[in-house]
Amino acid sequence: MQPDFRDMHLTVIAVFASVLLTACSGTTIKTTTLTPLQQQTTPVEESQLLDVGVIPFDPGLDNIDEDDSTTLPEIRNAESSFFANQLTDTIQNSAAWGAVRVVPGKQTVMDVYVQGTILRSDGETLELEITATDTSGKEWFKKKYEEQTGKYAYERHRDIKRDPFQGLFNRIANDLLAHRNRFSATELELLRTISSLRFARAFSPDAFSDHMTEDKKGILKVQRLPAQNDPILRRIERIRERDYLFVDTLQEHYDAFSRRMTKPYQEWRAASYEEVLAIEELKRQSRNRTIAGVAAVLVGVAAAGGGDRSTRAAGAVAVGAGGLLIKSGLNKKAEVQLHVESLIELGQSLETEIEPRVIELEDRTITLTGNVEAQYEQWKQILSEIYQTEHGGS
Repeated sequence: MQPDFRDMHLTVIAVFASVLLTACSGTTIKTTTLTPLQQQTTPVEESQLLDVGVIPFDPGLDNIDEDDSTTLPEIRNAESSFFANQLTDTIQNSAAWGAVRVVPGKQTVMDVYVQGTILRSDGETLELEITATDTSGKEWFKKKYEEQTGKYAYERHRDIKRDPFQGLFNRIANDLLAHRNRFSATELELLRTISSLRFARAFSPDAFSDHMTEDKKGILKVQRLPAQNDPILRRIERIRERDYLFVDTLQEHYDAFSRRMTKPYQEWRAASYEEVLAIEELKRQSRNRTIAGVAAVLVGVAAAGGGDRSTRAAGAVAVGAGGLLIKSGLNKKAEVQLHVESLIELGQSLETEIEPRVIELEDRTITLTGNVEAQYEQWKQILSEIYQTEHGGS
């Protein structure tokens, strides 16, 4: 008994149509709810106010998939400082801390450190991994944060002063405050003491090396306190005040950096949002058209080998139509590449907006010839020379 190729043809088409409709369907749910920033409602004693250092984020370039065509190194490197500064402003606005600054790294002595890694940032979705530790070396928490925004956040007719992902930064600041509130007043004061001893030990290890011990996990513990009128400690405290001045100046640098970056970056985000949606749609169309083409070719081949003339003719038409669909799918892939190239051009244009600037100090002008870490190392060397001069003259 010969198989009915006409029935087979219709059956395959029906099955394929069902699969194609399923592939084309999908729902993306986005939230516009903004997590409010929790603020300190009761006064905090100055001795318990912890200084927070937010380190520029790891751009996460080592973790990018090879087929990720929307992530640009130029943008990620700029975002590493931009996000750190945005989080700094958010934490400061909670009114629960001492000084909150972007710092080059943990070589800058602070009471609390916040580090982040950018996992995803494309204008539609922002995903960060945040780690908070204190000056003793204890980890407070390590957590991933993700937020997705909608097209409405980038409508040009809206006068938007709030960042589309501000809710994510509010959540980080809220978690940081919640963890700090677990400490007693004595524990908070102890953290400030550890910071003071860390700074003193860096300048005079002979005088302060035995004031703290470090366990196998690298956690610092205070063994004994220096005398309040210790002349060496008082000199080092004056040095630390100068260090605060430089860190404040660095913060002005990061603030200026963010101001210069904001407008072109938000425009890039809006464009990237559209590009991401376009790429996803084109990939979907490319995939569906290619699948449709392959299915049509298979149906045509089956029909072409069938019995009567009309069935064979229909098979030949199906093969031709399938070939056109496959070609259309490949053309869509070429369009994807055009979108990627436009993103690269945007990233390169953004790079020209964020060149480093000269930092003005009270008594001198310092030209930043390297990255911030190198500049801070140069400053620490200057502080060491100042300390040695003052210590030698006593």
